[in-house]
Amino acid sequence: MGVCGYLFLPWKCLVVVSLRLLFLVPTGVPVRSGDATFPKAMDNVTVRQGESATLRCTIDNRVTRVAWLNRSTILYAGNDKWCLDPRVVLLSNTQTQYSIEIQNVDVYDEGPYTCSVQTDNHPKTSRVHLIVQVSPKIVEISSDISINEGNNISLTCIATGRPEPTVTWRHISPKAVGFVSEDEYLEIQGITREQSGDYECSASNDVAAPVVRRVKVTVNYPPYISEAKGTGVPVGQKGTLQCEASAVPSAEFQWYKDDKRLIEGKKGVKVENRPFLSKLIFFNVSEHDYGNYTCVASNKLGHTNASIMLFEVKTTALTPWKGPGAISEVSNGTSRRAGCIWLLPLLVLHLLLKF
Repeated sequence: MGVCGYLFLPWKCLVVVSLRLLFLVPTGVPVRSGDATFPKAMDNVTVRQGESATLRCTIDNRVTRVAWLNRSTILYAGNDKWCLDPRVVLLSNTQTQYSIEIQNVDVYDEGPYTCSVQTDNHPKTSRVHLIVQVSPKIVEISSDISINEGNNISLTCIATGRPEPTVTWRHISPKAVGFVSEDEYLEIQGITREQSGDYECSASNDVAAPVVRRVKVTVNYPPYISEAKGTGVPVGQKGTLQCEASAVPSAEFQWYKDDKRLIEGKKGVKVENRPFLSKLIFFNVSEHDYGNYTCVASNKLGHTNASIMLFEVKTTALTPWKGPGAISEVSNGTSRRAGCIWLLPLLVLHLLLKF
């Protein structure tokens, strides 16, 4: 159905029939010589959904009757409104122009509109087509997904609009923003951990700004240890062994020495775990603590391990330096004797030269 229907009142029924007979003339009825441009309607009218559309028909003083029709529905006949829709209003009815306005246009208003005039008892018509554009809208999109590495995924993004919007997918990751495909459906075969992150669906048709939605893709994979280095610590000092592992979900850590698991809370030893890092801390390293330790990282997809060595570093005791002629204070008597002995050769040499 068109914009609106008839306003049926008993006394107007005959007029309605007359108007339909008068104005509903098929498009393309021959026009008399010299009238090729009369009546003249607008070219196709394009408006966005929610805006107002103005339909104009250029006429002259030969016109005796005028009307606007939508398909088989009479909207206005002269100044009389035959439409129930309050959105349709008369803008002008002069000797040169006959125009109406359709407010808050919607998609069901799209279609042909006819300006029909009566002059010298000869009806003539001119048609204009109303085109309604609709901003893009994403009506269906996949939910966030968690999947194991190596499996296949399919993402969906359905959009509506007039004209039909173009749908594109992009991969948003910390390393780069990459174009993926131009389609409503995105297929990824054998997904890798590098392909995890947000996938952005964009729908655009140049009617309004593109509409953007995102889907988060989490790729699960077993742990791998990225860093595990041994360290040397002197006896009695604080020492730390560190183990870093990447995994989704986050890895759980365990520490072993000589195939024996280290229990949290052991005297002098502490384990600190974070999502991707574990530390084994010795507050006062003893000879017994030195040796080979094993860090084990695991999640529901698997586990891995690495050996880390805690080894001893010897310290060198240095005697404080006190400058030239420094004397070690062993005892008062010994110090004085040590200070005089080196003067004897000089004294003997001095006496020999004198005589």
